[in-house]
Amino acid sequence: MKRLSELEPGSIARIHSFEKNDLFLKLMEMGCVPGELIRVEQVAPLGDPISVSIAGYSLSLRLDEADKIFIEEENLPVKSNHR
Repeated sequence: MKRLSELEPGSIARIHSFEKNDLFLKLMEMGCVPGELIRVEQVAPLGDPISVSIAGYSLSLRLDEADKIFIEEENLPVKSNHR
């Protein structure tokens, strides 16, 4: 299973679970709940923090926080403008 900290910008994943620690409740309160889709929007020039989109809003996470989130990558279809 991959960790959120391993994803590249533009990647979409579904949250699977968390490492059980004191950060668990903080992440849940911020909308990071199992089953929720999460997209990596940007990574800071030095790699920390990262900006993600989840539940309709943007969230900034430190790499050590993102490392505690286990994800399953999604293979979502790319929208086409052709009809």
